[in-house]
Formats: sequence, C-alpha cells, structure tokens
Amino acid sequence: MKRLVIAGAILASTLAAPALAADVALTKTTVRAADGTEVPVEVATPEGKGPFPPVLFIHAKRGYEGDERAHVRELAAQGFLVVAPDWQSGRFIERWPSAHNPDTEMDVEAGLDYLKSLPNACKQPVGIVGLSRGPYYAIRLAAKRGAEIAAIVSYYGHMQNPNAPEPDQLFRVAPEVMQITTPILYLIGDADYELRRMNGGRAFYALWERGVPVEWQEYPMARRAFDFRPDQTPEEKIATRHARERAKAWLVKWMKLAPDMRCPDGRRA
Repeated sequence: MKRLVIAGAILASTLAAPALAADVALTKTTVRAADGTEVPVEVATPEGKGPFPPVLFIHAKRGYEGDERAHVRELAAQGFLVVAPDWQSGRFIERWPSAHNPDTEMDVEAGLDYLKSLPNACKQPVGIVGLSRGPYYAIRLAAKRGAEIAAIVSYYGHMQNPNAPEPDQLFRVAPEVMQITTPILYLIGDADYELRRMNGGRAFYALWERGVPVEWQEYPMARRAFDFRPDQTPEEKIATRHARERAKAWLVKWMKLAPDMRCPDGRRA
C-alpha cells in the first residue's frame, strides 16, 4: 500500500472535561484504495509513546471538515489512535450526496488497513466511530471483516442502504444488521428525523433479538447532529458531553482496554 505523507502538525486538543485535555498530534496522509484511488486520511495520535488503542472514524455525507476534525482530536485526547479516511474528496464527490457510492467503501476499508498497519497501534480488533452515513459503512465493514472490529459507536446512523427503495427505508433494516455480531452503541436525539429513529430502532430490536450486544441512547430535546450544531441548545451541549463519555466507555469495554487505556496485552497506551 502506497502511503504519501502530505503534512503534519502538532495541535492542542481540549475536551469539554478539563481532565481530558491533552496534546494531540494531527497529521495528514493518503492511502491507496483497492481500485487505485488516492484517499486523503487524517491521523490523530495521543500524547505519549504508545502503543494506543486503534479507532477508525467514518464521517457523514456532509464531508470531512472542522467539526469532524475536532471530534477526531477529542477521541485522541481520550487516548485513542484515530484514523479518519475522507471517502468523498478523493473521488471528487460533492458534499451531501443523496445516493450511496459503493466504491467509497473501498476508501473506508483502506483506512482500516492503514490503521491496523501503524506501528503505534495496539495489535487488536479496532473500534469504529461513525456519524450519520458513517455507521452504514461500519456495518458493511463489520459484515465483511467482523473479526477485525471490536465495537461500533453510531451517532444517528443509517441502518439501511441509502439506495434501497422506499419500502425498505420505511419497514426494513439493511441485511448486514442480520449478519453482524459486532457490539453497537446507538446515540441519537429524540428530535432527530422520524425515519432515522424508526430505522435505527428496528436495527436495535433486530440486533438484540439475535443476542448481539447493543444499546440505544436517546437524548431528550436533541436534534439531528446535536453534537456539532452551530446553534446548539444548552441541552444539546450536555448531550454531547454525555455521548462522548458513553462512546469512550463502550469502546473501552469491547476493545478490552484497562482504565488507563492499556492495550489488551498489558502494554501502556
């Protein structure tokens, strides 16, 4: 796999909780997808020597921008080594695409391969954090390479193929939901779009009935994208802090990390 380092920078990252403030190294690179496409990738590395528990961040269809970068830095400040592939710009896809382009799944998978190859990543199944359409990529990846994925955190995520016909959007979940065994935490506001809550709710019940570890966290008075809206309400700001801590706890549990973020083999992060 070809890797071209474009740029690197040391950035200060501060979470809402002061105790989690840390220096995070943010670098940019590209990786090559299976079809040869050059995929822009950002890597956020926690302070310290590592190795660090690996997390793949999958952005929403709005694109990879400053809010996504801030989220990635927050995850790194918590102690995770984060790789965020940009599945849009490498293929010149405009923001907010309605249709799902299956080729972009190769870009996300290339990000997973790159994350696993990093020498400062714990040698273990990775965690995934996805936003909106990002969790659809996550369940597709889990259906294909489930043994390599420890857990998924879904922020108001798609649980259906965006290209599926309307009856499927309304009444069914993606077939991958019936195949995967990866633990999933679903985070969503109770004022999110009704279809997204219905679709995610059906996925929750389908997973639970099959014995897949799944939890549903619904935030009162929280809208779509509650965690980075420019017009965040006081309740949405609290929901964001709660969601970040719930996400960390979910990843720590299913990635089998120690409270001090040691790798499962006992090495300190």
